[in-house]
Amino acid sequence: MTTIKLQDNKKIYFASDFHLGYPDHQTSLIRERKLVKWLNSIQNDAQTIFLVGDIFDFWFEYKNVVPKGFVRLLGKLAEMSDAGIEIVIFSGNHDIWMFDYFTKEMNIKVFRDFQDYIIEQNGKSTSFYVVHGDGLGPGDYGYKFLKKVFESKLSIWAFGWIHPQVGITLATWWSGSRKDEERIKRELQFRGDNEWLWSYAKEQEAQKHRDFYIFGHRHLLLDLPVSDNSRYINLGQWAYDDENSNHFAVFDGENLVVRKFE
Repeated sequence: MTTIKLQDNKKIYFASDFHLGYPDHQTSLIRERKLVKWLNSIQNDAQTIFLVGDIFDFWFEYKNVVPKGFVRLLGKLAEMSDAGIEIVIFSGNHDIWMFDYFTKEMNIKVFRDFQDYIIEQNGKSTSFYVVHGDGLGPGDYGYKFLKKVFESKLSIWAFGWIHPQVGITLATWWSGSRKDEERIKRELQFRGDNEWLWSYAKEQEAQKHRDFYIFGHRHLLLDLPVSDNSRYINLGQWAYDDENSNHFAVFDGENLVVRKFE
């Protein structure tokens, strides 16, 4: 459990699923510039920024190499961190292999598993459960098996010995092959009571109360009740231009709202 004491006139921001690198360099570069504009727009009142997974469409930290590109975003994150803004990253299924690069270079905390937060301001405490969300909830047993494989020390060691020219090319191809138009349409359909991360949030709420459950991964912008005094927020995505894209959540100590960055 981590406590954040929110300063007066400061805010907490959440965003997720940028998938930088997808589907090609030029399209990704446009999206990256938009993200930097968003970060510029919140810099004056941001105390903590949570980036809740799949920042990159693929990321692997070799011992002495990181993927080429993304210099605008990385530079902006470094600048904000150096200015005293806390930045927290949750790795997702596309950037599962984040290790210590962001922490060493930019003083950014990186988590794979969920984290509990208490945000305090003026005597009021608000609880948050934050995680990317891949592999959680009922079903999806095929991916849950793959997740265990991808996270195993043996897999990480083996992939680390593949030359980056080969490894990154193969990983980028595999990721892109799983984003055909029909798959994306299915992905963005609301499943009602079968929304697995919503179900997972309800299971967690039955064990311990949180005011907000913040997830990425789903790519579908959602704000749903978990209990009478608890909400499930899925942050949508920035990868495709549709009604679910370019959103973020902001908490001012009293209210959490979801907004679209134009």
